[in-house]
Amino acid sequence: MFVQAKAVTNIALGVYLHIPFCARHCDFCNFYQESPERGLIGRYLKGLETELLLRPLDRPVETVFWGGGTPGLLPANDLKRLGMALKSQFSTAPAEWTVEMAPSTVKADKIEALLEMGVTRISMGVQSFNEARLEALGRTHSRKQVVQAIETIRSVGCKNLNLDMIFGIPGQSLEAWRDDLNEAIGFGPEHLSTYCLTFEEDTALWIKLQKGATKRFSDDEEAAFYEVSMDVLEGAGYPQYEISNFAQPGYACLHNRQTWKMQEWIGYGPSASSQFKGLRWMNPPSIDRWLEGVEAGQLIEEDRVILDSNILAADSLIFGLRMNEGVDLAQLKDRFSTVNWLPIEVRIGHWNQAGLIVLNEG
Repeated sequence: MFVQAKAVTNIALGVYLHIPFCARHCDFCNFYQESPERGLIGRYLKGLETELLLRPLDRPVETVFWGGGTPGLLPANDLKRLGMALKSQFSTAPAEWTVEMAPSTVKADKIEALLEMGVTRISMGVQSFNEARLEALGRTHSRKQVVQAIETIRSVGCKNLNLDMIFGIPGQSLEAWRDDLNEAIGFGPEHLSTYCLTFEEDTALWIKLQKGATKRFSDDEEAAFYEVSMDVLEGAGYPQYEISNFAQPGYACLHNRQTWKMQEWIGYGPSASSQFKGLRWMNPPSIDRWLEGVEAGQLIEEDRVILDSNILAADSLIFGLRMNEGVDLAQLKDRFSTVNWLPIEVRIGHWNQAGLIVLNEG
């Protein structure tokens, strides 16, 4: 039986805003991005303002996340312009507003502008404090820039800082990874995200792998890095709350938790994805194509999927198991009451018997 999922109207909404500009492509990244040409940035800003009017927010916004690309690449005035356009749609201030930054783009006037308009959280892509590892990733910043960026962010008054780190970099040892983690901890961020390096197709890193110019670790070797992450971070007061995320108590990322719980969010900007009012779609991963729809007043939605309760129930279970807290089956059954849960419960029973999951009071 097909039952289209109803819009979730009894909770607040999430907003994702994609800023696609990057000074250069990192070797491991396959996200949509564009060079920061002034004319293109101007078209993007105007398009974003129009898109916000064409797809208005229908209830209070709980979380906002600006990702990229490199949002911090924009000058302070452009960041203010985006922020004001978005705030004009708010009925209340969001509980959490995150903006991604690269160390080389952090400037005091940008951080001041972000905090003044209501940003509560900065997420910075450090990846490593080791110069050789940064070079292997094709990153343009240095350890010195990372340190300066953290000092600037803190001096301006940001009280919630996340550092993104990567393990499994070619040539990296377990001890080097432990050193990276300990150095990150030493700066006292409230949140740390640790990701295993992935070799995405059509990236410079993937091409190097195909040519034999670099090597990747085996699954068991990657698992050893992962275990170091859990050991070091939990021992330093950063309990793990999701596969890749560790935070001091009270600092888990609300926006990502909302996504893993399959709630609702609207994405603005080229390549941004949305899950809203029983539908899931992605904006075109092209400024020109995205603007074509925006300027015509007919927003283009690619990969559009009508969400039925079975899809959302399965995704809620799968993504919910990313989190250490797990999922509450009684809550899922109540939310998706039209779903036949019997086959799922049988499978969960098999997983429990095999020792693959822990089942405790539902």
